[in-house]
Amino acid sequence: MAEPSTPASPDSPHSAPAAEAGVSIEAPAVSAAAAPVAGSEPSSTGTVPAAKTPAAKTPAAAGAAKAKPPAPEDKPFNEFVPQLLLPALAKECQAYGGPAPTLVFEEGPMPVVGGNCWKVQGDLPGERRFWLCFATPDLGAIKTIALAEGGSVPSLLEPFLSDEKKMSLALIVSRLVQRLNGQKWLGPN
Repeated sequence: MAEPSTPASPDSPHSAPAAEAGVSIEAPAVSAAAAPVAGSEPSSTGTVPAAKTPAAKTPAAAGAAKAKPPAPEDKPFNEFVPQLLLPALAKECQAYGGPAPTLVFEEGPMPVVGGNCWKVQGDLPGERRFWLCFATPDLGAIKTIALAEGGSVPSLLEPFLSDEKKMSLALIVSRLVQRLNGQKWLGPN
């Protein structure tokens, strides 16, 4: 439908024929209460109204609306491990059908080589034990794993997730459970 070439005003005689056809070409009155929504089209005069953005779109409100909750991995190391990693690891081990391991998070000597580290020590039935060691209290630190069965002391320290650049809770749990299941320590293997 063609629009008239002159803008129609509310008391203009040009608005009556268009209104009869079911099309309103009247320009709405712009007020603070009825300001156009951001991203709306320019008015019939070809200009964009001055009150284009609503009052709620202040810089502080926009920053707060876009702020995401921090990722679990962004928690401090000494909170992440006991609050998130240990419960997730116990739950995932139980999902394989066996009992949950007894898990302890502590700072102490690294198995096999000595030296101080942060470690998660797990005990499974049948005198099976594992250690997940962090060289420093950081998820991005060098990680190793040691395994021991039958009450023996561990004799081999293996690198753990050495090629991964970004650590996540799901990645650490899945790879550790995968390694334990590879030993046939979980569930009815």
